[in-house]
Amino acid sequence: MAQINTYTIYAMSAKANTANIRMKLYSPTEKEEWDKFVTGSKNGTFLLYRDFIEYHGNRFNDYSLMFYRNDKLMALLPGHISGKDFHSHMGLTYAGLIMGGQTTASDVLEIFKQLTHIFRHQGIKRIVYKAIPHIYHRQPAEEDLYALHYYKAVISERKIASCIYMDNKPPYSPLRKRGVNKAMGGGLAVEKSEGWPQFWQVLSSYLKEKYDADPVHSLEEIIYLKDKFPRNIHLYIVLSPQKDIVGGTIVFETETVARIQYIVSTTEGKRMGATDFLIDHIINKAFPDKAYFDYGTSLGDDDYGLNTNLMHSKEGFGARAIVFDTYTIHL
Repeated sequence: MAQINTYTIYAMSAKANTANIRMKLYSPTEKEEWDKFVTGSKNGTFLLYRDFIEYHGNRFNDYSLMFYRNDKLMALLPGHISGKDFHSHMGLTYAGLIMGGQTTASDVLEIFKQLTHIFRHQGIKRIVYKAIPHIYHRQPAEEDLYALHYYKAVISERKIASCIYMDNKPPYSPLRKRGVNKAMGGGLAVEKSEGWPQFWQVLSSYLKEKYDADPVHSLEEIIYLKDKFPRNIHLYIVLSPQKDIVGGTIVFETETVARIQYIVSTTEGKRMGATDFLIDHIINKAFPDKAYFDYGTSLGDDDYGLNTNLMHSKEGFGARAIVFDTYTIHL
């Protein structure tokens, strides 16, 4: 595949363009400009700041793009190249087009026109695009979904997640209520914690025993990210009356959403209702003013590709389905 630099992108962009929009490759000298734009965008979150994108190190061949109209930055697209595919970043939960408040539907259609034109000439065969779910938007920001449709994208992956609209919370199921009451009666306590090594030991042991797997993040990576984003990444643990950790979770907080990233309960914690108690605390005490609670995906190996028991447990808290979609444009 031919290599392409910012100068070449500008030249090809000019040929494809009718709206004075130019696209360029991101370089580290533009970190401040990138992060400032994310802060003021209508759909960017802390996962899309450069420090978060780049914690993966050299695992991804970064190929992030910046779009300008008359030299004013109007959109960003975090991404990387893998073989002959452009991905809007496999290392992130979501990583679609980050748009400014003044970015219009026509602008986004023009951006996709340039992407498809330039990538074809570069030898890229597919654009694989993770859309940012609407619950993470500060303003409506689905111009990209229309552009994907126009350029004949197909949904190549759909992950089902569970979400609560916090201003319209359904009641808990009787089973979830009993779990919360059992935990309260058993003397469990939930607290925000900085005991990352201790929690990571509990989490790692649980994942190894149940799935023969390790956490997606290493302890060093999660501490690095927590130190970079102390207002966004939080650890909550459940303590027994003897002050042992019997459960816990990490919460990724954005402006609109509190999202569960990891959750674990020990054997004792399960017996005492630790998970129910913890989720109730996150929803009603830790983050009651968020617009949404994102309980994460429930993927499994049943006939429908679901972890049905996990999904049912989340539905017991009133959570209902949203989807995290990945689109593919074949060039």
